[in-house]
Amino acid sequence: MTYTVPAQTRIGHVHLKVADLDRALAFYHGILGFDIMQRYGEQAVFLSAGGYHHHIALNTWESKGGKPPAPGTTGLYHTAILYPDRATLGGVLKRLVEAKYPLTGASDHGVSEALYLNDPDGNGVELYRDRAEADWPRDASGELAMVTRALDLRALLAEAA
Repeated sequence: MTYTVPAQTRIGHVHLKVADLDRALAFYHGILGFDIMQRYGEQAVFLSAGGYHHHIALNTWESKGGKPPAPGTTGLYHTAILYPDRATLGGVLKRLVEAKYPLTGASDHGVSEALYLNDPDGNGVELYRDRAEADWPRDASGELAMVTRALDLRALLAEAA
């Protein structure tokens, strides 16, 4: 018998090695707006959305002054941050535009709308919102049929919260 993880299981947090803590905080706290929950001196910080102990941890314990992994190596592809609705996703896009922070992509996947970028250490970041399950694309047999189409950024910005 194959084990299936319970539906209530969630990814609790992501912990990233960064080269420069202040530079990483300027992105995750300053641009994306995560709250600082706790600092461990100049080496680590724990960030949250809504008061949870931490959703994102950043540290320089093994990486201070380090370089991103070279292309073609294994490791984290991206961290995905789920926003509650389209207006909130539009709001974070507006903050990125105002900060002149570059996107690496933007896609409509049918089930979700997503913005892609790299943090200051080269870690991939996906900022997205899910559509209601009733609106997910399905094939003729009812199976999920995700797609990748261009996301209309102007329309998303127009809905900025």
